[in-house]
Amino acid sequence: MSKEAVFTMKLEPELRAEFMAEAEASHRPASQVMRELMRDFIQQQRQQREYDEFLRRKVEDGRVSMRAGRGRSNAEVETTFATRRARVTRQA
Repeated sequence: MSKEAVFTMKLEPELRAEFMAEAEASHRPASQVMRELMRDFIQQQRQQREYDEFLRRKVEDGRVSMRAGRGRSNAEVETTFATRRARVTRQA
């Protein structure tokens, strides 16, 4: 991959010194570490957006289901699981 772009950033001198020392201690150039950090950040952001979209679709599917009358109230769910818990407790 071609490395033609230059990225300039401002940061505290202490942070830069510590970062450079850690990069050197890991026997890697600081630019390589920064590229890895950037790639990790990009991946995390994409995964978060994908999860947010997945969650949004699940919520919307649930709302559609409730509007169509296929949902169950909280009271119905609580009653069902109270019955199940009681049955498991009796078996134990």
